[in-house]
Amino acid sequence: MLGWLAVVMSATMGLPQLVRLARTRNVEGLSLPAWRLILTMNLVWTVHGAVLHQLPMILTNSLVLFTTVPILTLLAREHGRGFMTTMAPSVALAAAMIAIDLTLGSAAFGVVSTALAVSASGGQSIELIRAPHVLGVSSLFTVLAVLYQSLWVAWGLLVRDAATIMAASTMFAMVAFNLLWYALRRLGLRAFFSRQESATVPVG
Repeated sequence: MLGWLAVVMSATMGLPQLVRLARTRNVEGLSLPAWRLILTMNLVWTVHGAVLHQLPMILTNSLVLFTTVPILTLLAREHGRGFMTTMAPSVALAAAMIAIDLTLGSAAFGVVSTALAVSASGGQSIELIRAPHVLGVSSLFTVLAVLYQSLWVAWGLLVRDAATIMAASTMFAMVAFNLLWYALRRLGLRAFFSRQESATVPVG
């Protein structure tokens, strides 16, 4: 039941962020590198689900691609980057991780995918901390991300899959931090180590 609930959430979770980005073209607070890593994770977890013969995991991660790819395309366009140059590193990294899963097993894959999850969510955390504004981020998406990861933590514990437990637990902690920090930014917390401030040249 948890797996199928995650499937339903995956089909709709990214829509608020996609709609906000498509309507406003505002990328403030969104990290392009983080979304590239999210694409990688969608690809590798689709294959990992196939390895485990778990249809909910396969459908969840393949459905998420229908929002991840358009979001990444719009982000790349706003940053002046080409489609292929944006997507190619994600696909190459996914291929390497799939090879680890198939040759070294679930635990090794879990360690590597956890590191990737930390990098993706950490990149988004840094953007939330440093961006002058976070108006490009969808509040509904940040809430759904926390609920989504909590489902996968519970699912991983039930099926006793080491990779899912490691990666989902780490992602849950990080998306929860992102939600908290996003809320604080919207309540008026200023940016730390802002790129605008670092680009300012003192006069005199």
